[in-house]
Amino acid sequence: MTISIRGYAAQSASTPLGPFQFERRDARADDVSIEILYCGVCHSDLHTARNDWGFTSYPVVPGHEIVGRVTAIGPEVTKFQVGDHVGVGCMVDSCLSCDACDDGEEQYCRHGLTQTYGSPDRIDGSMTHGGYSESITVKERFVLKIPAGLDLRGAAPLLCAGITTWSPLKHWQVGPGSKVAITGLGGLGHMGLKLAKALGAEVTLFTRSPGKEGDARRLGADAVVLSTDKAQMAAVSGRFDLIIDTVPYVHDLAPYVPTLARSGTIVLVGYLGPLEPAVNSVPLILGRKAIAGSVIGGIAETQEMLDFCGAHGIASDIEVIAMADIEAAYARMLKSDVKYRFVIDMATLKA
Repeated sequence: MTISIRGYAAQSASTPLGPFQFERRDARADDVSIEILYCGVCHSDLHTARNDWGFTSYPVVPGHEIVGRVTAIGPEVTKFQVGDHVGVGCMVDSCLSCDACDDGEEQYCRHGLTQTYGSPDRIDGSMTHGGYSESITVKERFVLKIPAGLDLRGAAPLLCAGITTWSPLKHWQVGPGSKVAITGLGGLGHMGLKLAKALGAEVTLFTRSPGKEGDARRLGADAVVLSTDKAQMAAVSGRFDLIIDTVPYVHDLAPYVPTLARSGTIVLVGYLGPLEPAVNSVPLILGRKAIAGSVIGGIAETQEMLDFCGAHGIASDIEVIAMADIEAAYARMLKSDVKYRFVIDMATLKA
């Protein structure tokens, strides 16, 4: 059995997103049905819609920063009730039997996670569609509880931008006394500043734009370093335990390596692809420094992040848009013209 849903979809790499009627499966015994209230707009949505990564299957309904209200639950569901405010992030299933899944790191599932959109369902093979739509049906294990009092609109980007920066902060055990730098001030970067500061770290922003200091300090930065200024970079040599690099395009990592402390790590969370220019291993070896990568977090870690944000009053800085304005939002994203995340009010889909 299926239900007919309204959404917005990309039909090809070269056509604008537009209204799309599609079928969602009926709820299974362990499923939660969710009315979507808000959906954040991620760079991944744009890349998928435009087939920038080369694996988009059309039509595709993007959106993996979903906040909504539970409308129905299957008979085996125990964690949620109708009326609960919940979230859905970048994944809606995994094999649940490999070592990564057993460790609560479903994002690294050895058999491949099922993404919120553009992935075949593990049971019936139908293609998943995301949050640019009226509702979604998701396995209970992959649904998250939104803490009471957390702004629902500002909570939506936490499901991707928030957890993408939280996961490395926790993995590299950031806390009081840690010295952390964030490279780039966008959707990911501004969450990195907020979360690192709330964890007790001393936080620095690396930026190429001199005009961002005021905003960076408002968001939690203790210092701002202009990465194109050799004197400023030299002044922070050997300083940082962790650098979270949120820059979404290929860039030179060489200037940042000397700013790492001994055993420090640069973790890439924004860029996917080959590093150019090539990284010189000598300064890494001589300081036991590392360049690493990280994606989102597992479900338990994402719930931990949401609970932390609820306790500390942390949400994303957002601009709310109508569904019909998604192409204009994409164009502005490409120019970094948003502070710092677009969120779609899904009530506007009815228009």
